[in-house]
Amino acid sequence: MNSSATTTWWRSHVTWRVLYLLFLGQVVSFAIALMSFNSSLLANLGVDAPLTQSLFTYATLALVYGSILVYRRQKLLVSWYWYLILAFADVHGNYLVNKAYQFSSITTVTLLDCWTIPWVIILTWFFLGTRYSLWQLLGAALCVTGLGLVLLSDAGVGGGGTLFYAISDVGEEFLVKKKDRVEVVCMLGVYGFLVSLVEISVLEVKSLESIKWTADIILAFAGYALSSFLFYTLVPFVLKLSGATMFNLSLLTSDMWAVVIRIFFYHQQVDGLYYLAFAIVVIGLIIYSVTEKDSVQVDTIEEGNLNTQYQVLHDESTTSENETLAS
Repeated sequence: MNSSATTTWWRSHVTWRVLYLLFLGQVVSFAIALMSFNSSLLANLGVDAPLTQSLFTYATLALVYGSILVYRRQKLLVSWYWYLILAFADVHGNYLVNKAYQFSSITTVTLLDCWTIPWVIILTWFFLGTRYSLWQLLGAALCVTGLGLVLLSDAGVGGGGTLFYAISDVGEEFLVKKKDRVEVVCMLGVYGFLVSLVEISVLEVKSLESIKWTADIILAFAGYALSSFLFYTLVPFVLKLSGATMFNLSLLTSDMWAVVIRIFFYHQQVDGLYYLAFAIVVIGLIIYSVTEKDSVQVDTIEEGNLNTQYQVLHDESTTSENETLAS
């Protein structure tokens, strides 16, 4: 009876945990959609400054989370060069994806995020020791298949950025699970700002000089900074509770918002093949989510059983020792 009640409690706990993760994932997904909208808007306004877009985000992260870190007066738990590597990957992931809006539609660029998934699976498998079931791999494969279909209907150059995103996501997952979340976000902001500043001085000075600043352009930059700040604030929670693979799969629903934006804001038609691609991606996400939940349930219940068995053995051992002493 006790074992059955414990199992039921664990299943309920895990179910609510998965729902909470999915909710957080969708909030982050909405933030991604807002970032995509503002990037696309800047491209349509003739602005070609992807590094500058991210510069304001990194500056905000450094100021807000840096203030918290200074207030705590704690030393860094991770060496600075690891944060530099993480920031370098993140900056170039943002650069390549934001650059893609100069050549492709918002729907295509957002769906290119699918490429992050296989990279994350490979990196977490080899470097973090994560193991995936066949169903989880099938779900991820369906997501990539959906990507292949959408590429038949449009073209983009943002695919290279997904490898950098994968490196950044896996590195951040490792750090937030092992170290302090505030420190990770703060240092990502600090070194992201420095890397962006150096590269802007080399690559974007002429582009910035050619911009004719208007209220729309300023609002688009501000909108991107605010939405990306929300994104970077929530990402560590999802990565710590779940992992980089589930995190990236959850973000695929941002493509739905991209379609809404393209139809109602830009008044553009979407190729029918895109809807098929998106449907396949959703099916893949559902398969992965369900199988991950089952895996978590089994692992957690088994861990609980092991603890129970240990307690029983410990009690029996204690009883045996008492009897021996009494005799």
